[in-house]
Amino acid sequence: MARSTYPDVDIPAKSVYELLFADLADVDLDRVALVDGSSGDETSFRQLIAQIDALAGSLAARGLAVGDTVGILCPNIPAFATVFHGVLRAGGTATTINSLYTVGEIANQLNSAEAHWLFTVSALLPQAAEAAAAVGIADDHLVVIDGADGHPALRDLLFDRAAPPDVQFDPATHVAVLPYSSGTTGHPKGVMLTHRNLVANVLQCEGIIPLTRDDRALAVLPFFHIYGMSVLLDFALLKRAGLVTMPKFDLAEFLRVTSEHRCTWVFIAPPIAVALAKHPLVEEYDLSGVKVIFSGAAPLDRALAGAVAERIGCTVCQGYGMTETSPVTHAIPVAESGIDRSSIGRAAPNTECRVVDPETGRDVEVPEQGPSAPGELLIRGPQVMRGYLHDEEATRHAIDDDGWLHTGDIATVDSDGVYAIVDRLKELIKYKGYQVAPAVLEAVLLSHPDVVDAAVIGVPDDDGQEVPKAFVVRRAEGELDEAVLIAFVEERVAPHEKVRMVEFIDVIPKSTSGKILRKDLRSRVGRHAAVG
Repeated sequence: MARSTYPDVDIPAKSVYELLFADLADVDLDRVALVDGSSGDETSFRQLIAQIDALAGSLAARGLAVGDTVGILCPNIPAFATVFHGVLRAGGTATTINSLYTVGEIANQLNSAEAHWLFTVSALLPQAAEAAAAVGIADDHLVVIDGADGHPALRDLLFDRAAPPDVQFDPATHVAVLPYSSGTTGHPKGVMLTHRNLVANVLQCEGIIPLTRDDRALAVLPFFHIYGMSVLLDFALLKRAGLVTMPKFDLAEFLRVTSEHRCTWVFIAPPIAVALAKHPLVEEYDLSGVKVIFSGAAPLDRALAGAVAERIGCTVCQGYGMTETSPVTHAIPVAESGIDRSSIGRAAPNTECRVVDPETGRDVEVPEQGPSAPGELLIRGPQVMRGYLHDEEATRHAIDDDGWLHTGDIATVDSDGVYAIVDRLKELIKYKGYQVAPAVLEAVLLSHPDVVDAAVIGVPDDDGQEVPKAFVVRRAEGELDEAVLIAFVEERVAPHEKVRMVEFIDVIPKSTSGKILRKDLRSRVGRHAAVG
């Protein structure tokens, strides 16, 4: 076991709202908190706090009780911050929903989270309304932020002018947010993150991410994802930095916003790094204001990090975490240029780590020089989730009796406390930073009448990014081909979950207990790649 090399930070018994806004200095009230990257519209901290308080008061007046769950289906716009923190300020629980989800996926999350309200935008209203109706959310509880006939708009709630409620709850146990994660395996599960989890993690970030009040941070990574929610939205607000929002990634717009708003910190996922390293359009924009590009959500290659740093003229770092850890557990210190950029750096303050042999469960020995033998990375700290919603078995599988979260990732560690992720036990596919659960895709594939059996694994595409590949046993009498099957799945899942490749085989390899032998499928991919 090893503790973080950083000193512990004090974690107060405060709610997220109290941490971020209760002690805001008068000099900061008129600082810019949020900038709409598309329009340039600015929201000050004074305006943001007034909106959060007004929304909290309106929700309470309209019947939201402490512990009620509110769904948020919304891209990155400044109003997201108002809605998200308004829900938390009222004592509610926010379940953030992927903006790319289908009607069925939205409904499943709303139903699982037992949501009583849903906030969305007019562009997403068709699927939001259908999903809300399916789970019994009434039209007056489906709030369309920018307005739509038959539904309250955000301005309607703000104009209620109701005082924010005096809510009482224990920050250590009260669930603040309920994002959904596939964990180490299986279908998406609600991750119960308390106010203490989120408060702890933004304070832990202070020790390893030197964002300042003079910085402007680009927020293109979605707020519905724990990375965007905690590292961008909450952490930037805590540091009184300006947060520049983008509702979706478009390279030209990304470069324009970064340049025109003089963003100093740019938080990305590795696919954006590929564009920054290779695309000729980058040369047309002035990115001289960028000091740090910080990557997360999926592994960043050493050579790619170096190419971006050289082209942009900035520092490139990456961090590591999970939805289950709120999310940050590790990061490369910006000031330590000698740390391998393909590593995940050092453990965050207040974080304990173990690297254990998956077979024996014993801690691997750390040599005096060089990295250790690989083993599963275990995490313990105040950022570790309370558990999975309504799933005690999955919670016990993830967190052992001593409080160690089993990440499912295979790591090494050296004597300087620098960790690197080298593989993973878990079956989860990371496509452009999004989680894709093989079990979900396999269920969709098996619903096709001509599919007898199916298995899905992640394989690298031409850019080295992991994409879902399906191995399918088809009905002998059918005429199923790859294009038809890919289209079939595409109609039933979010865009990032699409199957990108299909290989028809005679039988899916399985163990005697019926578990899919994905390692056999991976070795098959390797053999075919070598032959090809």
